[in-house]
Amino acid sequence: MARTTVARSLHDLGVAAWFGGSLMGAIGVNGAAADVDDPTQRARVANAGWGRWTPVNLAAIGAHLLGGRQLVRANKGRVAAQQGVATNSAVKTGLTVAALGAAGYSRLLRQKVMSHGDVPVAGGTAPLPSTPAEVAKAQKQLKALQWVIPALTGGVIVSSALQGEQQRASEVTSGVVKGLPGRAVGAAGAAVKGAAVKGAAVKGMVA
Repeated sequence: MARTTVARSLHDLGVAAWFGGSLMGAIGVNGAAADVDDPTQRARVANAGWGRWTPVNLAAIGAHLLGGRQLVRANKGRVAAQQGVATNSAVKTGLTVAALGAAGYSRLLRQKVMSHGDVPVAGGTAPLPSTPAEVAKAQKQLKALQWVIPALTGGVIVSSALQGEQQRASEVTSGVVKGLPGRAVGAAGAAVKGAAVKGAAVKGMVA
């Protein structure tokens, strides 16, 4: 099997940047905005921070998806034959799609906050009583999504770790055998048993 170093690097570095950036943003960018003295400048600071990160985040997501696509193509045989690989791949795909949806929706909410200009807020994702209702609603949603994205991308990383374990020689061998239909396993067992009986008979004749 050909090496997939470039694809694996794109896949792993992409999701690492996606996870780390979203976690840092939730803790650092959104949290630091609350330390700005002027309430009307807090949203501007948070939005500026996320705006600078967005192009890098998009590149990271693109690298992850490109690398993942190449890895799926390279391992399609194991996905079809090895028990557990298809299930894990489906879970990982679901987590990735959910993370993409959450990231896209977060961007739309951030744009909504930005469109209202310099309104008073308590922090990057926390409104004040004087915050306009539409901005306050968007911020409350962002407050939840800021933790959803690192949770989902963290799940992708865990799933990738499991995929690495499933590529061990012992895992591949046992997984492929377990993944065979019962009839095929029975036929293989009968063939082995028949060969053993035949060998014993030949040995008896020679003796």
